[in-house]
Amino acid sequence: MPRPTVAASLISGFADYAVRHGANQSDLFRVAGLKASQLSNPDRRIPFDQFISLVRAAKTKVDRPALPLLFGEDIGVSQVSIVGLIMEASATMGEAFVQLQRYGRLAADVDDNQDTPRFDLAQEGNKLFMVDHISNADAIPELVEIAFASLTCGPRRFLDQPHVLSIHLSFPAPDYADEYTRIFQCPVHFSAGRNALELHPQIASWPVSSAPNYLFGVLTKHADKMLEKLVATQTVVGKVEALLLPALHRGHPDADTIASQLGFHRHTLFRKLKEEGTTFSAVRDGLRERTAKAYLEGGKASVNETAYLVGFSDPAAFSRAFKRWTGLTPNDFRKTRASAA
Repeated sequence: MPRPTVAASLISGFADYAVRHGANQSDLFRVAGLKASQLSNPDRRIPFDQFISLVRAAKTKVDRPALPLLFGEDIGVSQVSIVGLIMEASATMGEAFVQLQRYGRLAADVDDNQDTPRFDLAQEGNKLFMVDHISNADAIPELVEIAFASLTCGPRRFLDQPHVLSIHLSFPAPDYADEYTRIFQCPVHFSAGRNALELHPQIASWPVSSAPNYLFGVLTKHADKMLEKLVATQTVVGKVEALLLPALHRGHPDADTIASQLGFHRHTLFRKLKEEGTTFSAVRDGLRERTAKAYLEGGKASVNETAYLVGFSDPAAFSRAFKRWTGLTPNDFRKTRASAA
């Protein structure tokens, strides 16, 4: 069975937060058996037991048992994980939830069942719940605290009304239960038998952002320039690429959707692309290659982040594809470009 891990970026984010609250970073790393060099690559996977050791050491060092809860309240997921960035670039809350299901384990991969998403939606009568299926939650309530506080407090920045109506937790009320009331601003039920957020029943259609179209372009100036060129292109290939570019992060943009957006039938699209000497798959792969190069050259997106931004849910699959495209691994490509700069 795979060993539970978390992203180095999450550990770095929590350690920095603890230091701002008075903890000593060296002390935390020593207790957790960590070295700063382990966290230099945000994509690196760190054993979960080291993360939870650091979290608990921080709680003790700063004498704030509610520190994980406060971290989830104060630090946006997009600041410590690509998961948050992808969710915040979704058009609706429903789409954001789909992205959470798809990418959630990038932040913390601690579920025993790797084939089942940690979070799931359950319609119960006229109520909608987001259920956290994490195993052994009572032994690691800190992870639930971080997730639930982030999922509650983050969307408050752009939603016009409360989206979380009640909180249900499998573990008993801690001594700092009043912090739960303050942070969640809704009924909180402890010893509830499961971990779940009751959501507003119409939440799926609520917009995440007033302008979600291509938020990922902010990662590199190269990607913005690519989009400008694509929009200005009058060929069918250019029009297809312009529609594909903001949709790459959603996974596997299909020909039917793109054809419909262009006002074509699927077969008409294939015919027009053939007339320009290419295929839909070739256009999509070519765009992924160029976009990946732009992100890697820009230096602001890590290799794993780049993988997900161009539609790969498995970083290893992205590395294989990138080597097929360029003859280099993503890391080697980045090093080559850095030495040439």
